[in-house]
Amino acid sequence: MAIMSDQISDLTKLVLKFREERDWAQFHNPKDVAVSLMLEAAELLELTQWKNGKGLEDHLAQNHEALSDELADIFGWLLVLAHDQKIDLAEALRRKLVKNAQKYPIEKSRGVSRKYTEL
Repeated sequence: MAIMSDQISDLTKLVLKFREERDWAQFHNPKDVAVSLMLEAAELLELTQWKNGKGLEDHLAQNHEALSDELADIFGWLLVLAHDQKIDLAEALRRKLVKNAQKYPIEKSRGVSRKYTEL
């Protein structure tokens, strides 16, 4: 699965180049990057506020570019934070999926939305 890591690496380089060209690394301490990540996630959440079901689906379809932009902003901040903290996101995700598979065994969690502590 090196392709995934290579793609993440390439995207990280693009985000870091953007940051470097603007001399913004000086402002990117872990707390402020995490705050920026959460602010972008809040903007994503705002796109769904007060909407459900078909209305939500229609709204997101009508605002597909805004949805795409917010996801890209979140992903960009995630790449910056992972890079700065020396975390291989692809490997971290693989490890986390193994942990989650132990917490949420298929036979107990399939079709169930409860937290692992309630299974």
